[in-house]
Amino acid sequence: MGLLSQKIKREELKVGDHIYSWRYAYVYAHHGIYIGAGLVIHFTQGAGREIGTGTFLDRIVISSSPARPSVDPCPRCGENSRDNGVILSCIDCFLDGGKLYLFEYYVPAAAFLAKPRGGTCTTAKSDPPEEVIHRATFLLENGFGDYNVFKNNCEDFSIYCKTGLLVTTVLSVGRSGQATSLFAAVSTAVSLPLRYLIAGYTGGTVFGYGLYCANRYASDIGVRRDAARVPVESLVRR
Repeated sequence: MGLLSQKIKREELKVGDHIYSWRYAYVYAHHGIYIGAGLVIHFTQGAGREIGTGTFLDRIVISSSPARPSVDPCPRCGENSRDNGVILSCIDCFLDGGKLYLFEYYVPAAAFLAKPRGGTCTTAKSDPPEEVIHRATFLLENGFGDYNVFKNNCEDFSIYCKTGLLVTTVLSVGRSGQATSLFAAVSTAVSLPLRYLIAGYTGGTVFGYGLYCANRYASDIGVRRDAARVPVESLVRR
């Protein structure tokens, strides 16, 4: 297990693996489920998302679909740079020129805390590959709701496919590791000024990093109390 992330080779991939690739110089990562034969099921918002939906970051910053121009469509996937929702792509379109990484499951708390950045692992245990593939293919046909960078994103989709766990609290902020890292960082930044005044720069830095790690761990899907197993069939909109 790498300290920052776990880079793997394509020949190491197994059916049911949760994989990801960094986007925009490591600003965020795009996640998906490998189903074999060089194909990935993933939850995305494309460049064609309508203005006025989602958050500001959803509309302006994040676009997880491949950036391949329509004049050069993928021979396997066609033109999918504007696709939204749960889609099936070849691994080349999924990676979009990025490196391949493996999301890790059932990691010890110490290993989880040793990673300074979220969105690379969880303490939750993965289900068998056949259950993972069943959820992913079911959601490919039925959808995973509306994309939201903070509450319902590609990492949430992939973790749900692997574990069957969803956060049940409606007002929850940051279901995924990437979102909770941002939330933890903001919470830490708000708390630091007073700590610097009391304990000085060194003490404030140690306190801040400890608070950041504690917030990130408490928000992990494997330990939070508002996470519950939800059958995939119950996610279909009535």
